Amino acid sequence: MGAQALNRALAAAAAAGVQVGAAIVASRFVVAEVPPLTLAMLRYAIGFLCLLPFALPLLAAVRAQLRPRDLAAMAALGIGQFGILIALLNWGLQTVPAAPAAMIFSLFPLLTLLLGAALGREHVTPRLAAGVLVSIAGVMLSLLPKLQAAHAGGWWGELAVLASAAVGALCSVLYRPYLQRYPTVPVSAFAMLASVAFLALIALHEDWPFRISSLRPAAWALVAFIGVSSGVGYFWWLYALKHESPTRVTVFLALNPVTAAVLGAALLREPLPPLVLAGVALIALGLWLATRGAPARRQPAPG
Repeated sequence: MGAQALNRALAAAAAAGVQVGAAIVASRFVVAEVPPLTLAMLRYAIGFLCLLPFALPLLAAVRAQLRPRDLAAMAALGIGQFGILIALLNWGLQTVPAAPAAMIFSLFPLLTLLLGAALGREHVTPRLAAGVLVSIAGVMLSLLPKLQAAHAGGWWGELAVLASAAVGALCSVLYRPYLQRYPTVPVSAFAMLASVAFLALIALHEDWPFRISSLRPAAWALVAFIGVSSGVGYFWWLYALKHESPTRVTVFLALNPVTAAVLGAALLREPLPPLVLAGVALIALGLWLATRGAPARRQPAPG
């Protein structure tokens, strides 16, 4: 892979990391008005519509090469990556502020490393193990004030955010064969379409047709921002996964807690206590330890 293509892949991964943090903050603005599943459905319906004009010409070019089992696998990955992941994240954001949620979600790359190692896609080193421990310490440090305070609402919000990161890590590891086989834009659009169909069905209990018809213009503006940025952001994400290992791509999600913390403080007036800032620093150090040096060894993608 040439240096220029490598730089484009890493730049796309960095931009996707920033987009995740911005979308977390925007979701905090509307999650009280739009239920979690409905918000996830709208997010990817808009993202799909943004990608569709670019996906159709490429899809026509590879239509003869499409395998039914690949379509089924990409649909399942789309439901996981764009449906279950975001639904869990939105559930968590109902009770977890943007900055702590983003820091829990920043365990995504470390979970990706562990899953990649378990599946034989990554080589675990002592530096990697140290990075895992340091990053987990950073998350625990950021949550220390909550551990010390009464927590009447339980920990379901934090667990939902952690579960969303685990789903995303698994999908990131499993996407690579299909991104190697087909163009990125059609894969992104098809995965989003599958997730929208899934979410539209399971969100019926939230009465989403009535909900979306009664949304205020300000809420629609935020939903549109989340949807458009997600469509662009996940194209960047899958483009990076196509050209780089999951480890080196997901490490850029370390940018999302910083983005969410800054925007959360500026726009939501959420506090930035010293322990949160120290947690950000420890997570960044852990990710650096886990990924510095030579790229992790990759195994050939299965056909």
